[in-house]
Amino acid sequence: MDFFPPIVDDPYMFGQIAAANSLSDVYAMGGEPKLAMNLLTFPNGKLPLDAVKAILEGGNDKVTECGATIVGGHSIDDKEPKYGLSVTGFAHPDDILSNSASEGSLLVITKKIGTGILTTAAKVDLLTDEENREVEQTMAFLNKYAWEAMKGVRIDGCTDITGFGLIGHAAEMARAGNVTLELYSHKVPVLPKAIEMAEMGIIPAGAYRNRDYTQDEVMEFLSKDPLKDAALRARIDCLYDPQSSGGLLIAVKESELPRLTEQLGEKGCETAVIGCFKPKKGKITIEIHD
Repeated sequence: MDFFPPIVDDPYMFGQIAAANSLSDVYAMGGEPKLAMNLLTFPNGKLPLDAVKAILEGGNDKVTECGATIVGGHSIDDKEPKYGLSVTGFAHPDDILSNSASEGSLLVITKKIGTGILTTAAKVDLLTDEENREVEQTMAFLNKYAWEAMKGVRIDGCTDITGFGLIGHAAEMARAGNVTLELYSHKVPVLPKAIEMAEMGIIPAGAYRNRDYTQDEVMEFLSKDPLKDAALRARIDCLYDPQSSGGLLIAVKESELPRLTEQLGEKGCETAVIGCFKPKKGKITIEIHD
């Protein structure tokens, strides 16, 4: 179950993003969503009913796209609109994935990051219409397609990237597997303009909370070149950026990588290999390299 307040202006797109985000947890565990219930709050008499209808239509279209069915829901009067889903999915016990990793596994990401920074920038009109559309479409893109791409591949572990950012969720995988992730920042796919916005200080408060939460277990091994430092620091800020309906992080052995990346590409997903899980190094769960 997951729901949140609007992060975009268009109510239909908000419904799509919120639904995609709610469905993601089932895909991240290797399951297939089958049933969903709407969770909706809105200020009765203050939000136009056409907007409420558009939110629900956006959610319904995403649920239909993934092959599931909305079977009801619940709404209440609240001062702020919020929307999401309670989702029931199914998986064979052998197909269920843990949010873990093991030594020697590679880490693959299936979507670009930077949506938290860019939705913050959009609130102060710093994005073009085209840039804004790309951010929205990235968030609305279902992790169904990454889940389908994992079929026939032996997966070591999986999770989705949401509010704790890439670093927070990757650290969770490393903790669970008692390993340390070598993360290569330059290999992480970032949405256009996110680094530029981060350099300007357009960073959501959640990114700073994510950095504080993991500061004792993350070590940075970075270039000392001052000419590269600003852009590099901005790129690292993107690693802590909280994502709404982010992609999957998939841990996979090298022998399985070619099939996985080929199938991800066929489904329109990112295929970037962004790190490798190594033997545990004390309390450090992530080493960030240039």
